[in-house]
Amino acid sequence: MFYEPSKGHGLPHDPSKAIVAPRPIGWISTIDKAGNVNLAPYSFFNAFSTRPFIVWFSSEGEKDSATVAAETGEFVANLVSRELAQKMNRTAVDAPRGISEFTYADLAMAPSRLVAPPRVAEAPAALECRVTEILRPKALDCTETSAVVVAGEVVGVHIDEAYLKDGLFDVVRAGNVARLGYMDYANVDHIFSMRRPRWGKD
Repeated sequence: MFYEPSKGHGLPHDPSKAIVAPRPIGWISTIDKAGNVNLAPYSFFNAFSTRPFIVWFSSEGEKDSATVAAETGEFVANLVSRELAQKMNRTAVDAPRGISEFTYADLAMAPSRLVAPPRVAEAPAALECRVTEILRPKALDCTETSAVVVAGEVVGVHIDEAYLKDGLFDVVRAGNVARLGYMDYANVDHIFSMRRPRWGKD
């Protein structure tokens, strides 16, 4: 089949998020100027630079994580392990602003080193970030979409040493959780390796 997104797909559910998958989940924690802590998962999340180390998450609409990150200039991206998947899902609840999802999902907060927002104590890894840019993507007709993209430079990295093996972060043991689209998720339980080819060396 072929369809033009602007004209609809005719399927029972939008396939776009299933096609662009798996997508790692950024479990974003923030704290506002009044001291209210927020924690929410974002499947529009990824890294796009290593030097400097920059990650981003995209909020479809003005949600608390993007709003607070824009106000304070800081956020933490926590890794979701397989063991934390159910609690991550609980933090997706549409709780009123000021309600801590940490408490609602029975998660412990751990202090960050360089930014104010706490991190998820149980997470295998967490990235302390300072906001570098807020983007409002535009459609072809130059109108702003509802998306709010928050980019942040990683200024601190926490790794639970239980997930280090021979100096490498063990993604299989952590079982990194990703979104597949619809109501489906996956976790890393198998890896294989391939080296990038070099011209004239094969």
